[in-house]
Amino acid sequence: MIPAESIETARLILRKPVAPGDAPRIYESYAHDPEVTRYLTWRPHHDLEESHRILRTRLAWWDEGREFSWLITDRADGAVMGMISASDDDSPSRYTVGYVLARPFWGRGYMTEAVRGVVDELFASPEVVRVWAVADWENHASMRVLEKAGMQREGLLRNWSVHPAISPLPRDCWCFARVR
Repeated sequence: MIPAESIETARLILRKPVAPGDAPRIYESYAHDPEVTRYLTWRPHHDLEESHRILRTRLAWWDEGREFSWLITDRADGAVMGMISASDDDSPSRYTVGYVLARPFWGRGYMTEAVRGVVDELFASPEVVRVWAVADWENHASMRVLEKAGMQREGLLRNWSVHPAISPLPRDCWCFARVR
């Protein structure tokens, strides 16, 4: 499955990034911020070149059909607010969703809207039967986003994911999913 390169919601446009033009916007908006990346599987970008390199990798993954990433942008002014991605679980019927949002946009429902948009896009393909995501057991804001986006909490995954800003050891994560 190859999803749409652009997904529109009421307030957002989720669009496939463009290299190299979007790298500075990604770096400045969220990628350098240690508070934003606290519960993620990657550390803040050290410099703009790191954002360029990561963006090129994400675009290559899109071309390979391995992972699809969309910039979350404001419909009104095009501001880069964050990124959301979906990757298949080595099966065209299951996708994992991950996301990041810049601090100025927290607590305003943008991420819930973006998650709904991507989940709906994935379920538009009849072969997709499961879309899921995980949230660190202490990341209550992310858990709330997933619940508000229509996903159900399924259970605790013990020692599931390393979040290097918190610990070098795998941490427990709650699993959320929506199924057909």
